[in-house]
Amino acid sequence: MLVSLAQWLASEYPDALGFLRVFQYLTFRAVMAAMTALLLGMVLGPVVIRRLTELKIGQPIREYGVQEHLAKRGTPTMGGALILLAIAISTLLWFDWSNRFVWIVMLVTFGFGAIGWVDDWRKVVHKDPEGMRSREKYFWQSVIGLVAALYLAFSVSETSNARVLELFLRWVQSGFANDLPPKADLIVPFFKSVSYPLGVFGFIFLTYIVIVGSSNAVNLTDGLDGLAIMPVVMVGSALGLFAYVTGNAVFANYLLLPHIPGAGELLIFCAAMAGAGLAFLWFNAYPAEVFMGDVGALALGGALGTIAVIVRQEIVLAIMGGIFVLEALSVMVQVSWFKWTKRRTGTGQRILLMAPLHHHFEKSGWKETQVVVRFWIITMLLCLIGLSSLKLR
Repeated sequence: MLVSLAQWLASEYPDALGFLRVFQYLTFRAVMAAMTALLLGMVLGPVVIRRLTELKIGQPIREYGVQEHLAKRGTPTMGGALILLAIAISTLLWFDWSNRFVWIVMLVTFGFGAIGWVDDWRKVVHKDPEGMRSREKYFWQSVIGLVAALYLAFSVSETSNARVLELFLRWVQSGFANDLPPKADLIVPFFKSVSYPLGVFGFIFLTYIVIVGSSNAVNLTDGLDGLAIMPVVMVGSALGLFAYVTGNAVFANYLLLPHIPGAGELLIFCAAMAGAGLAFLWFNAYPAEVFMGDVGALALGGALGTIAVIVRQEIVLAIMGGIFVLEALSVMVQVSWFKWTKRRTGTGQRILLMAPLHHHFEKSGWKETQVVVRFWIITMLLCLIGLSSLKLR
């Protein structure tokens, strides 16, 4: 919004307001978006926490969980609404409203946030620690994920929505031919020219897995004070750099990456997400004054997955978000092994002391703050490895 306003003022009053042309620079707007989201989060944080406390929207704690966490019962949850509010205001202020990629990321983010809101609401209002049942949650996640995947399948290869519609119609008229332009290929990092054609259906399937998988992985990670939000900030910031490079024809050509026109504007969203995340961490750091809840975790995970698909860095996302991947795998392995052994022997057995993975380390004797900070350090290292793929080929 401010971009259009600044352009109009600079053109109408070039002598007095010519300095407003600085709003044309993506890097300037990214810095301002991060600052805006950070300040909004810091200012609105106490208001939101006070309101959640007044509404008695406290976090229910499972009785069979880590016993030390029972003291956290009643801490306000649904604080992810603060993150989404700061992201929405900051992004709308600083991004170019004609950019289609930011809108689709916003759609996925707030769509998943709505699912998380319903889930949290059932937990705190109906006093049900399980919240929304898995089948219902996955259904709505799948609806949003498949809609986004179908759009992105034709969008990453084209420069406008009109061209996207044209490509889609050609696909339908061809009898659903499975070919897509090379920009939609799956890129293997650390190699100069290794990529695999996915085709329309392969692209849709992979995108669905990345978006829904990222959403649930971040949600599973959000179990300790500050554990999920800092990795989200780091991975989101790194993806913002990939978006900036991919959206710039010169940089993309030099670094042997596909040039996706318009992808650079995602840097604004990533910067807003980083600023809002840091503001939330101010209140979520141990001992937490507020929890993110599913409304924040599902939304932020979905955002990371969608951005990674647009900038064609799905594998790099798995590397940089390795903590999220391990947390999700720990639950899958634990549940699968328990069910298999129970079916075979009549008694379910566990590989980990408790899942997700962060609870296993707590049960092993690590303090909560040790788990959190060490997972942060690992994520920082993984982000540096992911960023090195820009040049190491």
